[in-house]
Amino acid sequence: MIQTPFYLIDRAKLARNMAIMDLLRQASGAKTLLALKCFATWGVFDQMRQHMDGTTSSSLYELKLGRERFGGETHAYSVAWADHEIAEAVDYADKIIFNSIGQLERFDNHSAGIARGLRLNPRFSTSGFDLADPARPFSRLGEWDAEKIARVVDRISGFMIHYNCENADFDLFDRQLTRIEDEFGHLLQQLSWVSLGGGIHFTGEGYPVGKLAARLKAFSDRFGVQVYLEPGEAAITGAASLEVTVLDVLNNGKDLAVVDASVEAHMLDLLIYRIAGRMEESGAHPFMVCGKSCLAGDVFGEFRFDHPLQVGDRISIADAAGYTMVKKNWFNGVKMPSIVIRELDGSMTVAREFGYADFEGNLG
Repeated sequence: MIQTPFYLIDRAKLARNMAIMDLLRQASGAKTLLALKCFATWGVFDQMRQHMDGTTSSSLYELKLGRERFGGETHAYSVAWADHEIAEAVDYADKIIFNSIGQLERFDNHSAGIARGLRLNPRFSTSGFDLADPARPFSRLGEWDAEKIARVVDRISGFMIHYNCENADFDLFDRQLTRIEDEFGHLLQQLSWVSLGGGIHFTGEGYPVGKLAARLKAFSDRFGVQVYLEPGEAAITGAASLEVTVLDVLNNGKDLAVVDASVEAHMLDLLIYRIAGRMEESGAHPFMVCGKSCLAGDVFGEFRFDHPLQVGDRISIADAAGYTMVKKNWFNGVKMPSIVIRELDGSMTVAREFGYADFEGNLG
């Protein structure tokens, strides 16, 4: 039995998402790029690259990982490129996307040899969290002034427009894309490609993939552009869990179970956005599942189990692929979860283990 904690990536569940990816690509003509900011565990890239067209990055290191481990098209985006990064970024990338006109002009000569894009901020989004809202007041993420963009549009061949966030509402997507067409159509007509970013939850249960495909194709045909999507969560929804073991149980007004992992260290987004984890199990016995770090709020959530939890019980925290392995950290020196892959034949492969040497080496 594999020692917990570990992230368990299930290739069969991943295949379900990849099948939907194929349907969308074929019906719409859009290309899909894995958003490495969400998921960059390259041990399953061999499977994903068969169903996706490449990767998109948010930094030089992600860019290099995408080029070397995934292949296909490699899009390079950063909120701000540094002088010492730009030459290497251009060398790795097929397309480089600048966040601002200032960056585009600053690195004009350096980037003239490859396709260039600019991030467009439509000044609206679907995000319900101010922290993650790219259209929040005074946002630094992209340009929004059409007149300013028009003055440099001859230097670029595309836009990246990232404004969706876990958007499972096709009608809302349709309305917002129509706003973009109405407000920026005269600029879109001068481009050859447009990335509509990530955050479209098209692998969610019941999502009308056919309608999305038709809408993307209509957009592509109207403006004569190659459409790209940058799925992160959509690519890996439901494909992994965090496997943990109960170390202690106690009652301080509620039944509590302390496990051998940490929200702060291993599923940080739950803490950042103050949301609970997911559990596929349910039953008559409520327990608050808590992490083992010293942070008082290190809590995965309150769940119900089919039996009272006991020391030694194993628990699966569901939907643990997105923004976990890319954000995990060594807070409190809590053992970092291994990365385990459940193969299509049901066998388990330990892709990576972490030990004291990794902890020590990370600090000096």
